Amino acid sequence: MIEIKGLKKTLDGTVILNGIDLTIEKNKTTVVIGESGCGKTVLLKHIIGFFKPDAGEIFCDGERIDTLSWKGWNEFRGKMTMVFQNSALFDWLSVYDNVALPLSEQHDLPEKEIKEQVEEKLAMVGMSGQEKKMPAELSFGMQKRVSLARAMILNPEYILYDEPTTGLDPIIANNIVELFSTFKKVYHTTSLIVSHDISIVFKIADKVALMKDGSMIFQGSVEDLGKVENSYIKKFISR
Repeated sequence: MIEIKGLKKTLDGTVILNGIDLTIEKNKTTVVIGESGCGKTVLLKHIIGFFKPDAGEIFCDGERIDTLSWKGWNEFRGKMTMVFQNSALFDWLSVYDNVALPLSEQHDLPEKEIKEQVEEKLAMVGMSGQEKKMPAELSFGMQKRVSLARAMILNPEYILYDEPTTGLDPIIANNIVELFSTFKKVYHTTSLIVSHDISIVFKIADKVALMKDGSMIFQGSVEDLGKVENSYIKKFISR
């Protein structure tokens, strides 16, 4: 379980996070929605350790993580990973090497075992047979699938997704979202997804949180979201 308590952050004189409280429950999918610029990605970057909070605390399975050193974060990376909006593949590495990289860097494994694990993850995301291709040879949707395989290669307990369906056509976006459910069933992952795409909520969310101007204005079940009378929330979910 990830617990965020009173998280605050100001960047360049602008308040980005204004006292965020949020609990991400184990083995469930939490979706944080909100308009662009509301602070969703900054929240993710605090959880994964890219930013340090001005105030507040972040815990993962009872361990405080916002105060970890760089060395401490390196040791923690196998437990939690992030899938970036732009896929963030290394363009000088093949599909195979992109996916294998975290495994090669963090574990001393025989090449045969690495190959087996890479092939397993690529098969799961529908990218079997693409190992030798370079990122530039792939469509944006295929790059997204490779980034998902790379995220899963260490079998993390927690996966953070930043705008996972942005730039994808509806059919491919739906296929990507279905993969999140597969990861949860097969690997028992806990997912935190941030997005402005309200449709994700109704497809896979166990819990939904809505951000506005750096604050959480709703947290609860999808069913409860549909019952809220707040005019801003009703307008947002009707889009």
